[in-house]
Amino acid sequence: MSNQAEFYHELLGQTKALISNESDIIANMANVSALLFERLAEVNWVGFYRLVGDELVLGPFQGKVACLRIPLGQGVCGTCALTGEVQRIADVHQFDGHIACDASSNAELVVPVKVAGKVVAILDIDSTAFARFDQQDEQGIMSIVKIFEQNITAQNDTKR
Repeated sequence: MSNQAEFYHELLGQTKALISNESDIIANMANVSALLFERLAEVNWVGFYRLVGDELVLGPFQGKVACLRIPLGQGVCGTCALTGEVQRIADVHQFDGHIACDASSNAELVVPVKVAGKVVAILDIDSTAFARFDQQDEQGIMSIVKIFEQNITAQNDTKR
């Protein structure tokens, strides 16, 4: 197992420990954001945007102040929310329609958070380093989002 795979395996365990006994989605978003911001190298922003109607609304995050609302389909985050597909962008300045909430961000990884197959939020990770995120980063963050999704689903099931 590579060091990066081991790193994400450890991070996944920490994520599970942080959110497994907490039912509040906002509290879990806050802790996941803090964990990733603390542990990931070369990142300058980590956070969630929640899908509210036809736009993304800023949720818990770590980093500089951010855009409050992003229309569906606009920028990297809005594209992720609209398509439901991961966006791993090596150079955000080359992304058509990029929204620069922080001009120092150069690369971005955005993963959709889905419940019952529908996007409910996105996890956005920015870096000042170009091409910061690779396939292993994408897979590792996707596994963390999967645990987050399972936590939301479990909490929704217990409320019924």
